[in-house]
Amino acid sequence: MKLTEPQKRHLRKLAHARKPVVLIGQHGLSENVMREIEQAIAHHELIKIRISGAEREERKAMIGKICAEVNASLVQQIGHVAVLFRRSHKARIRFPGKED
Repeated sequence: MKLTEPQKRHLRKLAHARKPVVLIGQHGLSENVMREIEQAIAHHELIKIRISGAEREERKAMIGKICAEVNASLVQQIGHVAVLFRRSHKARIRFPGKED
């Protein structure tokens, strides 16, 4: 799903108070971590992920791989934290204004 800037802004507001639900450590992106991410995003729609123990380019590559594999959109990345969004069948998050 391609997000517009107003939608991203709304999602950033919602994500601000949330804590990361998935932590990626020094062992990187394993199959178990991908499974956890899939479960978390299916349940919550909007999640934060913290990536520790990786350089900037590695983090960027990991986030790209995660987004591609779980079909999620990157809302924001600041340092070691990324915010991802994927609309679920039971849409919990409502965008202000016109719904597409």
